[in-house]
Amino acid sequence: MGLLDKLTGWLGLKKKEVNVLCLGLDNSGKTTIINQLKPPNHSNHLGPLSEEWKHVSQTQAQEIVPTIGFNIEKFKSSSLSFTVFDMSGQSRYRNLWEHYYKESHAIIFVIDSSDKLRMVVAKEELDTLLNHEDIRSKRIPVLFFANKIDLQDAMSSVKVSQMLCLENIKDKPWHICASNAIKGEGLQEGLDWLQDQIAQSLENNEHMND
Repeated sequence: MGLLDKLTGWLGLKKKEVNVLCLGLDNSGKTTIINQLKPPNHSNHLGPLSEEWKHVSQTQAQEIVPTIGFNIEKFKSSSLSFTVFDMSGQSRYRNLWEHYYKESHAIIFVIDSSDKLRMVVAKEELDTLLNHEDIRSKRIPVLFFANKIDLQDAMSSVKVSQMLCLENIKDKPWHICASNAIKGEGLQEGLDWLQDQIAQSLENNEHMND
């Protein structure tokens, strides 16, 4: 039995659902990463992950494209619900994604490790996210993918971590993985870490509520 099977089984017993936000600037690779978790018969699916994630083929995919120019995508696998959107940096859209923060249990933040010019923008969006009142007070896990590591100009995950000042995140568990989302490289490591953290977080909250 894979780690995700254990987590979703445990969530089912507890009658809980976990909401995972997948965020990042446009063109960072979020869609490609999420497509790796979608059913094989989905048109954008780019190949399976390891055996532990085979049952993800039972997911239901749903695309939401509002007319206002702000795209949100949602899909669900067992007790895990994923919400994906671009952090456009345009404040007029910000209130549209911020209302998802309150219900989130984990965050996947995707960075284009080859885009040095926009690393500052990514850091600004990350800082704004972590300082939001609905995120700041919660000890939720944050998984970073330093994506497009295969490109010639790509920075290492260590360098990306330094540029984003991740060492300053003291009140939340975080982890950064170098990834090549198109080939699926690096995704399994990150997702396994995230599952562990989600389970621990929910267990701790349950003990606190006892």
